[in-house]
Amino acid sequence: MPNAYDARPWRGLYDAGQPFDLVPDHTDALALFRAAVRRAPDHPALLYFDATLTYAELDRLSDGLACRLRAAGFARGDRLGIYLQNVPHFPLALLAAWKAGGIAVAINPMNRARELTNLLEDSTPRALVCQDTLYAEVVASLPARPALCLTVSARDFQTRDDPRLFAAPPPAPAEGGEDLLAAIARHAGEVPPTVAFTPDETAMLVYTSGTTGVPKGAMCTHGNVCFNAQAYRDWIGLREGEPILGLAPLFHITGLIGHIVAAFLTASPLVLTYRFEPAVMLAAIAEHRPCFTIGAITAFIALMNHPAAQGPEAFESLRVIYTGGAPVPARVVEDFAARFGQYIHNGYGLTETNSPTHVVPRGRRAPVDAVSGALSVGVPCYGVSAWVCDEADRVLPPGESGEIVVAGPMVVPGYWRKPAETAEAMRGGGFHTGDVGFMDAEGWFYIVDRKKDMINAAGYKVWPREVEDVVYGHPAVREAAVVGIADDYRGETVKLVVSLKPGQSVSEAELIAFCRPRMAAYKCPRVVAIIDELPKTPTGKILRRELR
Repeated sequence: MPNAYDARPWRGLYDAGQPFDLVPDHTDALALFRAAVRRAPDHPALLYFDATLTYAELDRLSDGLACRLRAAGFARGDRLGIYLQNVPHFPLALLAAWKAGGIAVAINPMNRARELTNLLEDSTPRALVCQDTLYAEVVASLPARPALCLTVSARDFQTRDDPRLFAAPPPAPAEGGEDLLAAIARHAGEVPPTVAFTPDETAMLVYTSGTTGVPKGAMCTHGNVCFNAQAYRDWIGLREGEPILGLAPLFHITGLIGHIVAAFLTASPLVLTYRFEPAVMLAAIAEHRPCFTIGAITAFIALMNHPAAQGPEAFESLRVIYTGGAPVPARVVEDFAARFGQYIHNGYGLTETNSPTHVVPRGRRAPVDAVSGALSVGVPCYGVSAWVCDEADRVLPPGESGEIVVAGPMVVPGYWRKPAETAEAMRGGGFHTGDVGFMDAEGWFYIVDRKKDMINAAGYKVWPREVEDVVYGHPAVREAAVVGIADDYRGETVKLVVSLKPGQSVSEAELIAFCRPRMAAYKCPRVVAIIDELPKTPTGKILRRELR
């Protein structure tokens, strides 16, 4: 790195009293949780509609699940798939995987059969914890699935028929699943052997898509997880026991670190609402009075535009709000602050960095680049080295745009069983993010474009080829290309452009309907264009930039 980045000008922007680096209190995520149980056993750990689970109860339940896993042959280094919505069973299963000596595999509950099969084939979990609805609709029909599939209900732990949760009837039981709470009950009172982890052992596999379009499991180590959970705590000023609102999906790196592990670190209650629905989320804020949350900007747009959010009282319990995972329009941040008196702080990170590497200091507001209009994603956080390079990996001076590269104790060592992809992404001593941006003279970083063709729809990453592969299964489609286009709500949305085989016809609505049951909802095209011929290079490569 040249002197401009070696000098770390961003440190002059840190809040007064903030250190430049941190030494984590823990380097074992399970030990981090156990410390919370010791000092606050009777404090609430999870708040879920009318259910409250204390830290002692969560400890006991995860002991029982770990014993069930061990009875099924689960051993050190084995994987436990977690295919759930934002329900109490998610952190419970995460802990049980660690207590059984294993690795948790976070799986998007919107994934359907094809997507789930790809992840299961790659991670080869010995067991799977999944929503009863997902087991009946997806897992039960898979030709190959883990021998042990433990199912959970959104109604578990509830004592009353909350209309926000009980609108749909429970699914009919599907053959082959085992009720998770019943399994825990059979091991009541049992305690698994004590397990400890070194900082470089893998705690979680969190899947992302890369330049090949093939899902890659980022190996988030215990050291990574503990470091960035503490970065949340110390940078944001999270206080012991203050409720954290589970706004982000728990399978996402933001939910895993910024919600679950950050709550464990501070012995705080985590407020869960099954999944994001603005009215339910606003009701949870009013009921549980959370003090911190982080989520995609689209979630805040939905909340601020809901009729129930009338004024500052809607968010008055929140001492600090952060956002990340998707481009943030400066206008939205300004409008939110004007209406509710709360400033949404920006941040930047990736699955491979265990969430944030760049964060806006609490005592400052992010500047806006006068040329691109981009709102700054903040400054490098504790222990982060960051620089910008060109296509040849030559370091560029401040003010010039190129690929952002980061290094530090939060960066994963690589991708699960993918050495070539690991070497490519981690070359030259840093993780190459694939995002294009620049640093100004003061040390603020800005993201202005993306190197990859990846679409970022409300913080969810969509690889075009994955959608195209599905579309090519339609008998009328000759050629297909998927691109991201601007969307005021999602930041980007998925656009499909196709040409048809001679003599074939299909409508835009029919193509969307064809895609919907075959992929997660956020990947499904929302805009379709049917044209005679897709633009191509002389060598036959489709020109995505022209389609955009």
